[in-house]
Amino acid sequence: MKSSEFWGITVSTQPAPFWERKTLAQMSEAEWESLCDGCGRCCLQKLRSEDDDSVMYTRVACQLLDPQTCRCRDYENRQEKVAECISLNADNTDALQWLPGSCAYVRIHKGEGLADWHPLVSGDDQSVHRAGISMSGQVVSETWIHPDEIETLVIDFDPD
Repeated sequence: MKSSEFWGITVSTQPAPFWERKTLAQMSEAEWESLCDGCGRCCLQKLRSEDDDSVMYTRVACQLLDPQTCRCRDYENRQEKVAECISLNADNTDALQWLPGSCAYVRIHKGEGLADWHPLVSGDDQSVHRAGISMSGQVVSETWIHPDEIETLVIDFDPD
């Protein structure tokens, strides 16, 4: 990082990273896509409580989610293959209340910045897994579960 010293104070002359300078709507497609930390939480089947309308996450993942890498196996064609797949964009982040608070899109939208385990901050695409944020090795594909069994696979974790 470039910096200069003025009156004994070191001042960075490098611009802040894009996620600190831009709103979600101002980001390029490449910047937007790089915000995904690869946790896989958005690809989990979710249940909505009839009592209080809260969202409960399950261990049941989309059929396209790779259970180890937590990345989509066919990202480019996911919406054609999975009708329920939602294409997240700057216009619908506020409406998607089911996204976990740890999600970079949610954090940026709220002005919280990225967590220290986020790959853009850490410089390591495995940091999300080491931090225990990702669902790597913890999910089962929806193709293996009968719909009546989904309720038995609710995850008890704080999604934030």
